[in-house]
Amino acid sequence: MELRQLRYFVTVAEEGGFGRAAERLHIVQSAVSQQIGRLERELGVRLFDRSRQARLTDGGERLLPEARAVLAAAERTRAVAAAVAEGTGGLVRLGTVHGPGDRIFRALGELAAVAPELRVRLKRLAPLDRLAAVRSGELDAALVRALPATRDLELHPLWQDPLHVALPAAHPLARKTVLCLEELADLPLRLAPRAENPPFHDLIRDACATAGIDPPTGPPFTGLAETLAEIATGSPSWTVFYEVSGQPSFPGVAIRPLTGPVLTTSLAVPPGPPAPATRHLLTALGRTA
Repeated sequence: MELRQLRYFVTVAEEGGFGRAAERLHIVQSAVSQQIGRLERELGVRLFDRSRQARLTDGGERLLPEARAVLAAAERTRAVAAAVAEGTGGLVRLGTVHGPGDRIFRALGELAAVAPELRVRLKRLAPLDRLAAVRSGELDAALVRALPATRDLELHPLWQDPLHVALPAAHPLARKTVLCLEELADLPLRLAPRAENPPFHDLIRDACATAGIDPPTGPPFTGLAETLAEIATGSPSWTVFYEVSGQPSFPGVAIRPLTGPVLTTSLAVPPGPPAPATRHLLTALGRTA
């Protein structure tokens, strides 16, 4: 059974004759009759009573709605395929991060405006797992922070965020409105182990080296709330963080902007030209920068 045979069948039924159907289809009448005959033989059902100007038989009446449904489904399939090819439909699997100011949700709103049929499936993974998922094809793209250039992934920088220092409110440095790394050289640094987030760990350590300092290693950064509580009540130390959901406020802790390094968020995708859907996603993310 071919789609054109079903199309011819529906057209003959609608036009009430093989000749008028042939004119509408812009083909010769014999071709229409031939294909309808083949369809009848394959189905084992007579579709038309040819002695009465191509009047539908009972079997033809029964099969006509089904033929129309098949043609409609085929048309929907073509439309979906065209949307996927243009990047305005289909599915994008995106590895995501917490973002300040709900950037991700604003970007999804921008994306929906230009590609309403494009669905985005968000998946939150640890930084290294996110990158591995893009490499394996489990994800189409992933948002990553502080990642340097890498050979097996394309990085598209999106936005930059400032870094902030948290230190005891009673420390003399807390009197300053802005801090630079050189001023923190003698204060123990609370930083998460490199294995948990290599890009961010390296960003801070490289920035310290560039500033010519090697601060003592303090207890590890665990979570922001836990670390701030320990800074407020423990021996003097400091940590550095980026804003995710607004500036934290914790008794006994001073939060100050840090001059120097900034945190770059990029979209990591497989090498080569981005797929059409990924291009739409990049545009939407860029508009939220």
